[in-house]
Amino acid sequence: MGAISVRNLDNDLLARLKRRAARHGRSVEAEVREVLRQALSDEADVGFDDLAAELRRLTAGRHHTPAEDLLREGRDER
Repeated sequence: MGAISVRNLDNDLLARLKRRAARHGRSVEAEVREVLRQALSDEADVGFDDLAAELRRLTAGRHHTPAEDLLREGRDER
């Protein structure tokens, strides 16, 4: 299992988190796990095709060097 440490939490946020944990009968750590689980449950696993389409959209209109040119350049440098 992984572990994270969250620094510089606002005092008000930490107090609210503690109250929320108490209402749910959990430790603050367990409450944080649940908050993260709920927040990320709506996140869909993005497939390669979707990521590639997003990258193409983000780089549209930019100059692109063809892969064969980059390969040729790399071979010539050896």
